[in-house]
Amino acid sequence: MADETVPTSCSPVAGRPNVPQSYGLAPATQGEILPWSWAEERLRDSRNYWVVTVRPDGRPHAMPVWGAWVDGAFYFGTGIDSRKGRNIAADPRAVVHLESGDEVVVLEGVMEEVTDPEGIRRFEEGFNPKYGFEGDSEEMDMAEMGAVVYRMSPQVAFGWTEANFPQNATRWVF
Repeated sequence: MADETVPTSCSPVAGRPNVPQSYGLAPATQGEILPWSWAEERLRDSRNYWVVTVRPDGRPHAMPVWGAWVDGAFYFGTGIDSRKGRNIAADPRAVVHLESGDEVVVLEGVMEEVTDPEGIRRFEEGFNPKYGFEGDSEEMDMAEMGAVVYRMSPQVAFGWTEANFPQNATRWVF
């Protein structure tokens, strides 16, 4: 289910999340709408990400992973027989969340297996230096490890800072 075209930039439409009025969310004309560049910086710089998938019986499954934000998409690798891998094979819908609750970025979208060599190369270029797998140390080769690389181009994303919630709660639609 690989999509060989990867967006090189994202230009989502920003607005407010759909939340109950009791949250005290500022109208779109008040407060601060965060720029997508704010979210991309955090996605690029994060070390750990939470990936949430759905088991075949509907129960959620959340696990921390290492990954890379490359060309407007989130990439990570996992074993094809891992719970994440089996869940994605059955239902590719997923959520990716940064580990920070103070500077929140949440992505919703569909995972796609990356099979094209260029896509895998771009992932490894973002991943290997970030986690110290280059230079004098061995590079991590997902294929050698029997791992599958997945890419999520977000459909919807959410972001806010704890210090300014709910005034800067932002929803981006792609």
